Amino acid sequence: MTDAGAVDEHTRGVYRDAGFTGSFALGERPAVLVVDFSRGFTDPACPLGFDATPEVERTRAVLDAARSCGAVVVFTTIAYDEGSRLASTWLRKVPSLGSLVPGSPWVDIDERLGRTESEPVVAKGGASAFFGTPVHALLVGHRVDTVFVLGATTSGCVRASVVDAVQHGFPTFVVQDCCADRSLGPHEANLFDMTAKYADGCTSGEVVRYLNGLSSTEAG
Repeated sequence: MTDAGAVDEHTRGVYRDAGFTGSFALGERPAVLVVDFSRGFTDPACPLGFDATPEVERTRAVLDAARSCGAVVVFTTIAYDEGSRLASTWLRKVPSLGSLVPGSPWVDIDERLGRTESEPVVAKGGASAFFGTPVHALLVGHRVDTVFVLGATTSGCVRASVVDAVQHGFPTFVVQDCCADRSLGPHEANLFDMTAKYADGCTSGEVVRYLNGLSSTEAG
């Protein structure tokens, strides 16, 4: 597994000295949690969007391997109906989130990911995939023992989902080259901090090799 690259050695030493040195073991019943790779984030035509083509394409390779071995795949999207708009303080901080309404193309999962009918899309109104959603129940119901998190944005919803995944008791892995953000600085800083404190870092190639080594009976 890998860690984020663009951090100076002094910072790495500070983290090591503080005891951020542990790691997780891969299990046999993985899930791939795709956070907010909806068109609202992957299409630059949306006010929230930016070009995440390389990350989306690498995510598609991970998803194809997951589908081949029968691993659990869960997508999230942000969507605000009228009731949730009134209840959300996050919208006051980020007004552009108001463009993500049910029925809008911006809440649709990026079609390049090839989502299938059997793969749930969980709508959320907060940053974490777990906050106010059935994601925890979905993973427990499938007896998942390994969670791969990827998507957008690294410094926002991916980070929040990684923190909640480990807090819910799942060995958590962040697929670093499948995470996208609007700016390199927040992206790299959050990958480093996440992989020090909450998750192990990995690449899409490593995940594909791991998934290809599982039989459908092991993963499903």
